[in-house]
Amino acid sequence: MSIELRHLRCFLAIAEERNLTRAAAALHLTQPAVSRTLAALEHHLGVRLVDRSTHHLDLTPEGRAFRDKAAAAVIAFEYAIDTSLLGRRPLRLGHAWAALGPYTTPLLRRWQQEHPDTPLELLRIDDRTAGLARGEVDAAVLRGPVDTPGLVTELLFTEPRVAAITSDGPLAESTTLTLADLATEPIVLNPVAGTTTPDLWPSGARPPSAVTVANTDDWLTAIAAGRGAGVSSTSTESLYPHPGVTYRPLTDAPTVPVLLAWRAGAPHPSVGALVRLARELVRRH
Repeated sequence: MSIELRHLRCFLAIAEERNLTRAAAALHLTQPAVSRTLAALEHHLGVRLVDRSTHHLDLTPEGRAFRDKAAAAVIAFEYAIDTSLLGRRPLRLGHAWAALGPYTTPLLRRWQQEHPDTPLELLRIDDRTAGLARGEVDAAVLRGPVDTPGLVTELLFTEPRVAAITSDGPLAESTTLTLADLATEPIVLNPVAGTTTPDLWPSGARPPSAVTVANTDDWLTAIAAGRGAGVSSTSTESLYPHPGVTYRPLTDAPTVPVLLAWRAGAPHPSVGALVRLARELVRRH
């Protein structure tokens, strides 16, 4: 069998209603028809999307993951066939932190001047691909290596790394720091969207422990509270000042690549213009 749009719409209705009868009513179908459509989709995918063993219908982990992909596919289809939205549909640019750093404001201003009919929406999404893989945005500014299937990336520039330390701690007295200076205390890591891992340090010379957080705000709070030090890029220093956090250059840490990414298949029609403008701004500065 082949998967059709009706299979995805049916599954999304089930995921929304969490009840086969209500999903059937929303789709103007019978409950047996909804059940057969769901079963056919699960058979094609080779996984169980819905857990029917509980009193209330729930999605399986595979079902929750597929829900995001199905929603993105349906939205893309609806946009593709609605020609009235072409040229008026906002271009959604995701980022997990710092966006394009010093180029962010120039990009937004130039875009507004040159593409007034296509609003550029900058969205912060705490996710490894800043919402791009889930279809929440049309393009994304990403830092660090990207290995997500189906994405196209372009390297725009690189950023030096900085240490983020407690402002009243002993390390704040130094004008520059090394990775070895940070290896004597815990390191604060953001595994959701950050670019720092213990592998940044040589084996056998790594920080004694790690404090994990979910976003940049929590990262700053943990460092200010003295729970550990952090490592980020120069854009973080510029865009996220904090009274309890001091930034110092890291003299022996590799730079961080800043990428513009978009989906390989059927991207927003204005993605090409966004890539060209970002490339031009970086070259000029």
